Amino acid sequence: MRSRGFRFIPLAILIVLCSSVAFAAREAQAASLWSDGKTGLTLSLPVQIALGLTLLTLLPAIVMSVSPFLRIITVLHFLRQALGTQGTPSNQVMLGLSLFLSMLIMQPVGQEIYYKAWEPVSDGQISIAKGVEEGSKPLKNFLLRFAREKDIKLFVEVSKRSAPRTPADLDLQVLIPAYILSELKTGFQIGAVLFLPFLVIDLVVASVTLSVGMVQLPPVMISAPFKILLFVLVDGWTLVVGSLMKSFY
Repeated sequence: MRSRGFRFIPLAILIVLCSSVAFAAREAQAASLWSDGKTGLTLSLPVQIALGLTLLTLLPAIVMSVSPFLRIITVLHFLRQALGTQGTPSNQVMLGLSLFLSMLIMQPVGQEIYYKAWEPVSDGQISIAKGVEEGSKPLKNFLLRFAREKDIKLFVEVSKRSAPRTPADLDLQVLIPAYILSELKTGFQIGAVLFLPFLVIDLVVASVTLSVGMVQLPPVMISAPFKILLFVLVDGWTLVVGSLMKSFY
């Protein structure tokens, strides 16, 4: 019996399985690059290598687009701008934090994809096409939770597709851009709310410095320590990260 110690396939591979491979598989099938086997349709080795190298170039964009990474990194960017700390925390730290938080949120989705699609395909129980279909269902359910109806309607009209009878009938080609647009809107809304308390501090400090005649001293130099101190006193990182995580549950 196979050991079940490995319970979570990496997030990037799962997303590639659900989105990019589906498109690549259809293209390869149209070009008659498939060959019949005992366990279903398989690809020849040169085609597998070519598709793998192509998917690797798309991997960063896929990971950032169909996961919570987009919302998290947008909010963290706005937070850094509101604090006025320039390059602190650095881009590497923000990207690393966003990536690990995204993997934590996507872990249940990844496990479901692994057991329903990846494991049966690797065991030869189902074909690749069937595995892509089964693996895309958990990802669709996740995207549907956060994609706004208005954005979905927009991309259905743009793609000139017929209106689906149920949300489950939507394709990933429509859901993914709708999800990205919805996450950008949500990230900007959260960022605007984060800016407000720090904006009040900037206004107060600017008014005080002007009233005492400190015209040549930039108010930002005085307000920055107060903003950082306020952020630390209220345990800002825990509040921001905790609120972001809860927004996905």
